[in-house]
Amino acid sequence: MENERLDPWGNSAVDNYERLRSEFGIEPLKPLLTRFKHPSLHIRRGIDFGQRDLGRVLDAVDSNKSFAVMSGIKPTGVFHLGTKMTADDMVYFQTLSKKATVFYAIADVEAFNDNGLSFQQSSKIAIQNVADILALGLDPERAVVYKQSQEIRVMRMATIFSKAVTNNMLRAIYGERQVGLYLSALIQAGDILMPQLPEFGGPKPVVVPVGADQDPHIRLSRDLANSYREDFGFIPPSAIYHRLIRSLDGSTKMSKRSSNSSFALDEDPSSAAKKVMSGLTGGRPTVEEQRRIGGEAEKCPIYDLYLFHFAAEDEYAKRVYDECYGGIRMCGECKQELAGIVKKYLEEHRRKRDSLMKDAEELLENSRKSLDSMPR
Repeated sequence: MENERLDPWGNSAVDNYERLRSEFGIEPLKPLLTRFKHPSLHIRRGIDFGQRDLGRVLDAVDSNKSFAVMSGIKPTGVFHLGTKMTADDMVYFQTLSKKATVFYAIADVEAFNDNGLSFQQSSKIAIQNVADILALGLDPERAVVYKQSQEIRVMRMATIFSKAVTNNMLRAIYGERQVGLYLSALIQAGDILMPQLPEFGGPKPVVVPVGADQDPHIRLSRDLANSYREDFGFIPPSAIYHRLIRSLDGSTKMSKRSSNSSFALDEDPSSAAKKVMSGLTGGRPTVEEQRRIGGEAEKCPIYDLYLFHFAAEDEYAKRVYDECYGGIRMCGECKQELAGIVKKYLEEHRRKRDSLMKDAEELLENSRKSLDSMPR
C-alpha cells in the first residue's frame, strides 16, 4: 500500500488513524490514560488519539519539574473550531503543573509563505487570536507569546538547522514545495526547540499539541533535536495529536479556507446557527428509516460538533449518540438543539474575548520586551 503523505499546508484526509500510527510511528495514547488524574475532554473521548514520547512530559508533571507546552497558529483569520482544538490542548497541559510554561508562536512567516498575508495583516489578526486563547483559559503569567518574524532566536536556529538538511530530505517529508515553505518548516523547528535554550532554563521536556496533519513538522524537529543534541543538549520534543474534525459539508478537515463549511469563534451567532442547520448529517433518507434502523453518528459532522466541542458532559455526548443510533433522535431536532448551544457559546466567548483584547495587546508587547531583554 502506498504511503500516505501528510500535508500540513493542505487538506490532508486522514481516514484511518491506525494506519497513520503504523506508517509514521505515532504511538497510541491509550496506554498512558491512567497517568492523567483529570483527563481533558479530548483525552477522555479519544479525540487526542496518539503521541510521541509523552511519557517524559507526564514524568515532569509527576515529579514537579519544569516542562514547556509549545504550538503555533497561523494568524490567517480568527480562530475556528479546528484551531480551537490546538488551543484547548495548550491550555489543558498548562493546567497540569505550575512548572508548565506555554510558548505560543504567532506563525506569521508561515502565513506569509503559505497564505500570502503581509506581516502587517498578520499583526492585526494576531491580537484577536491571542484574546481568543486567553478567553479559552490561557494563564498569561506562564506564557511566552511572540511573532516568528520578530524572534531572532528562532531565525538563528532555522539558519543553523539549514546545514543539517538537504532538499531531498525536505522533499521526502513534505513533497515538492516552494522554498518559502521549506524555510517555514525550519522556522517551526526553531519554534519547537526554542524553549530548551539556556535563557529559558535549558533542555527540558516539551509537548507540542497538533492536529494529525502537522506530524511532518514534529518528525523534522525531532530529527534536528537529535542532530544537534551535542551542541545544544536538546531533548527530542514530545507531541500529542488530535483527530481532524470534519467540516459541516462532510469533508475530512475543517479549514479556515472554506467559510461555508465551518464557523469561526467571532462568527455572528445567528449565522453559525444557520450553518449548523444546513450541515450534513449521518441521518437516513427518511424519518421512517431513521426510526427503524437509526442514524450513523460516526459519519455525522453534527455529532462531531457535540463530541469535540459542545457536549461538555460525557453523559450528554453518549445520550446524543445512543439516541441517534436508537432511532429516537431525528436530525432536524438534533440540529436545532445544537444550534441553540452553539449560539449561546459564541455569545459568551465573544463577551470574554472582547473584554480581553487590551490584555492580549499587553501580553504581546510585554512578551516582546521580555524576549528582547534576554541575552541572545
